[in-house]
Amino acid sequence: MSEKNPTRRDLMRPVQLLGFALLAAVFAGVVTLVSMGVLQDQRPGSDVDQHLRAWAVAGIVTGITFIATLVIMALSLLAVDPAQMAKPVERGLLLDAEDESTPGEGDAGRRPAPPSGH
Repeated sequence: MSEKNPTRRDLMRPVQLLGFALLAAVFAGVVTLVSMGVLQDQRPGSDVDQHLRAWAVAGIVTGITFIATLVIMALSLLAVDPAQMAKPVERGLLLDAEDESTPGEGDAGRRPAPPSGH
């Protein structure tokens, strides 16, 4: 990826997709643990079952988030034309071809003059 314009294939490698899904899953698990109060002070004789339940719920949320993120990203990659995978990325994917003009070129970059008030 030392090229000036990397290809989409370089940007969407499976290891990077798995890493992103793992990061999202760990984040969801930590948020679940914190919201269920695992980091609060444990007093002697406190309800240990509540903490075990919080860890179990956090594990379930982590697994669901990991799988859902992988499925969503895989389905999103199916929307990309395989012929475009080798083309270099030169501009944003959501920009139209008409939006390539820079401000100052033709009428596309001009703003209308504000009305002059007396």
